[in-house]
Parts: sequence; structure tokens; C-alpha cells
Amino acid sequence: MDDLLLIRSFLTTAEAGAITPAATRLFITQPALTRRLQQLEAGLGATLFERSARGVELTEEGRFVEREGRNLVERYEQLCAGVAAISNLEAGSVRIGGGATAVSFLLPKAIAAFQAEHPTVLFQVKEAGSREVERDVAADRLELGVVTLPIDPHLATEFDVTPLFEDRIVLVAAPGHALNSRRRIEPRHLDGEDLVGFESPSAIRSLIDDALVAAGCRVHVVMELRSIPAILRMVETTGRLAFVSRLGLSSEAAVRELAVRGLKITRRLAIITRRGRPLSPAAAAFAKRLQTK
Repeated sequence: MDDLLLIRSFLTTAEAGAITPAATRLFITQPALTRRLQQLEAGLGATLFERSARGVELTEEGRFVEREGRNLVERYEQLCAGVAAISNLEAGSVRIGGGATAVSFLLPKAIAAFQAEHPTVLFQVKEAGSREVERDVAADRLELGVVTLPIDPHLATEFDVTPLFEDRIVLVAAPGHALNSRRRIEPRHLDGEDLVGFESPSAIRSLIDDALVAAGCRVHVVMELRSIPAILRMVETTGRLAFVSRLGLSSEAAVRELAVRGLKITRRLAIITRRGRPLSPAAAAFAKRLQTK
């Protein structure tokens, strides 16, 4: 029989001071309650009650079990309440990581909308490159990762991968750049240009470099930065070019997007989770929210 049931029966008997009224409170027969108390005493190897015609009185061991038993029941009720709160998204946390683009432009709105419905869920967000996020998810330091595909082949079997969307990578320039005056920009027009780039060897940097090499563009990366806002600001102030995610462009950005004929750079973003590891209710709900955007 459940030990907690035996303890609850014991506590009810201690409160009632007699077997019969305690059995009535528990909606069981007096012999059934007596058997429960005998089981508890046998399990603990101690006599918990002194029985008399007037009822029952606690022994010294019984007083100890009463005190500690109430603590056990209270802790168990707190445990049940905590589990229910997590299951109902009234508590819990989401540990998620992503690159600068995801953390700056994708996650903020999604988190704000999620917390509007579940304000007590805590978010722990890490900004890092896709390869580092993959390692953290594999090591269970993060539950969710938003990464650029493809996955590092050494870790590919570690994850369940859910594609999110395609992100367009575009060329941007300050308003005064000479390329703004061209009606049509060919890849060859980028030859010799200075670029502000993402940090190497980030996934997005490798993607851009490979696309430029394939198009025959010979450019010079003269500066490496992590975030899109920093890159856009540097393009604006230095007059150089950059390739950035279209997600990071806004109507307020003081740069212009330039179309390069025949040069289309896209990347696929995906959610990764550790294969075989169930997600917490909050993380599962947030991953589902991201997939619907």
C-alpha cells in the first residue's frame, strides 16, 4: 500500500484521537483503518499509539512521526502543485539559444507574445553561433536551438530538426555608395569591394563566403562583427558594403538594399532539440509557437 496513504491515515487518527471517528473521516471501516495503522507500525518497527478505552494517545515515536509526517504530506502537496503549475504553463522555464539574427529579430516578438499568455514562464536566452548552440543542445545546456542549416555533420545524429523558414541574405550599402547609381548590379561589380562581414567561422559567414566564391566575386572582408545592428551602423559610417539577413532590415535603417543579378543567398533556419529527450512543457509550447510564425 502507498506509504503516503498510511501516513495520511495515521495523521487523521492522531487528530481524531480515536479509531472510529478517524475511519469515518476517511470513509473506510474501522478494521480497514486498524490494518493501515498496523502496516505503518510494522514498516517503521515502532509502536505509534497507546490504545485505551478512551481512544489512542501518541507514543514518543508517534509524536515524531506526526511531526515529520505532516512535513512529508505538505512537501508532497507542494510537489503536486508545482508539477501542475509547470504542466499548465504557470511556471517553468525555456532554455533557448540562437545566433545574433534569431536573438535580435526572431525571438523577442515570439517571447513577448508567449509571455503575454504565460507571464510566469522564465526564458533563459543565449546568443551564440550555430555551432556553439548545437554543442549546448547536445550537452543539454539548452533545450532549444535556432540554427542555420546544415547541422555540423559530427552532431547531426544528436538532434531532431524542425525547419522554420528561409531567410534571405541581401547586400546593403550606405546611401552614398557608388553602386547605388547603377541600374543593374552584376557580381563582377563587387570585385575589389571592402565588406563588413560576420565573424568567421560562423555558419552565416561561411554561407556568404561560399556564395560569393561560386559567383566569382573577389571581395575583401576588412571588418568582422557579430550583430546585424553593429554591421549596419558600420556600413553607414564607413561607406562599405555588407551582406546581412533581411530580417534585420527595417524602414529606419540608414542603408539601402541592393539587388545583385544572379546572386541569391538564402539560408534555412531550424529548431533543434536533443533526440530522445522530452522537452519541458514550456519549451514544447514555445517551440510550437515558433513553428506557427
